[in-house]
Amino acid sequence: MTEAPARRLHWYEHIWVNANWFALTLRAQVLAGLVVPLLVQNYVGEGQKGSYYGTIRLWALMMAVLTQALFGLLSDHYPSRWGRRRPFVVIGTLAEVVVFALMAWVAGLSGMTGFYLLLVLYLLSMLASNYSQGGTQGLIPDVVPPEQRGTTSGVKMLLEIPLPLVLVGLVIAPMVSQGRIGLALAVTAAGMLVCMGLTLLVHEESSLGTTTPIDWKPLLSLVWMTVVFTAIILGLGWVVKVVMAALGSTSRLVLSLVGVLAMVVAVIAGIFGSLAVHSDPTVRRSRPFIWWTISRLAALVAVNNIASFLLYFLQDKFTLPAQEAVSLAGLLPMVLGGFVVLFGLVAGWLSDRFDRRWMTALGAGIGALGVVVIVLGPSIAWMYVAAAIIGLAYALFNVASWALGTDIIPTERAGEFLGLQNLAGAGAGAIGAYIGGSIADHTGYVWMMVMFGVMFVLSALTVLWVKEARPAG
Repeated sequence: MTEAPARRLHWYEHIWVNANWFALTLRAQVLAGLVVPLLVQNYVGEGQKGSYYGTIRLWALMMAVLTQALFGLLSDHYPSRWGRRRPFVVIGTLAEVVVFALMAWVAGLSGMTGFYLLLVLYLLSMLASNYSQGGTQGLIPDVVPPEQRGTTSGVKMLLEIPLPLVLVGLVIAPMVSQGRIGLALAVTAAGMLVCMGLTLLVHEESSLGTTTPIDWKPLLSLVWMTVVFTAIILGLGWVVKVVMAALGSTSRLVLSLVGVLAMVVAVIAGIFGSLAVHSDPTVRRSRPFIWWTISRLAALVAVNNIASFLLYFLQDKFTLPAQEAVSLAGLLPMVLGGFVVLFGLVAGWLSDRFDRRWMTALGAGIGALGVVVIVLGPSIAWMYVAAAIIGLAYALFNVASWALGTDIIPTERAGEFLGLQNLAGAGAGAIGAYIGGSIADHTGYVWMMVMFGVMFVLSALTVLWVKEARPAG
């Protein structure tokens, strides 16, 4: 077992340790929320943008599941005089900057050539960012003593959620809305390089002669889990397309019901199926953990894809031109992130004093209410209200759900079990984008938001099936 670090950190070192989380959120928000959906729309046109964007997101997110685990494992055992974490941050950041330069060139292309080149570059971008994240996620346990980790985690939340969203909303989104995608990518790359420089200031000991052999079994289990999960999503996506072709010109409500049913099956079957091939029978038999993961997956399908498809939704609901929609799509997540931070401490207080299952369900229920406001809100002003509600919902859901997870998993294997739920984070984006994108091309994006509202309801219901949670407080 690795000894806990004894050296206490100065106040500014908490920023250095967490600086790269700012960069990771920044690049994710710029690419997934603005640049990639806008370029896909330019390449394939209005009628098919949902399906093609869903395809890009599916493969990028499934790559993220595998590479994040792989690079995290390699980082744990990496021998270097610079430490085992910082080399991953440097190499990953520099590689992604190169990818951004190529992406700026691809932004000037058109047609399917542009789309396929964008697909390749987006996959390479995910590869590079997960290489960087593989080192980043190990910095806190490596260099922060246990008594300071609460403070460090608080700094991490500020750098990971509201601050990069402010930069995107006020600086980068206006650039994208004016068609200056190359400049937007350059500013994003500059921000990432600054964060990389701050990370290099972290006091990390040499790992030469201290590493141990790699146990590849957990990674092989994850590979099989990802293959099964991806196959389920692809299979259901194919079924949805066949059903839509058979139904022909039918009502948007019927098509939306088809999409909701496919998503529900993907969420439940995806988790049961992928965990069923895990090599450890303890994981396969842990029903509370399985239902907890299903609940998180369902809510993340909603949250992640509301953000990913926000640009298309705003264009659809308010018939906005792309430039105006891009600007608004940059501001709304900033409001959401602000409310996540503002309500975060209250959410922690509530989850410590009430049954965490019910607090998790309440958070998901409030999220469904936010979707109602998104769908029925008659003006753009109401979208800011919806962003605030969903920010509040996400804060309560995420804090209570994570605390619930720590209640039900084996303490001595907490890292392993909590790592398995990363499949829910990536799978959420893949399910909503690949299945939902195909449906939205036929129903429009307002109905897509309705489907995500149902996912919040599914999350609230399934968390109540977690029967072994001990009472909080």
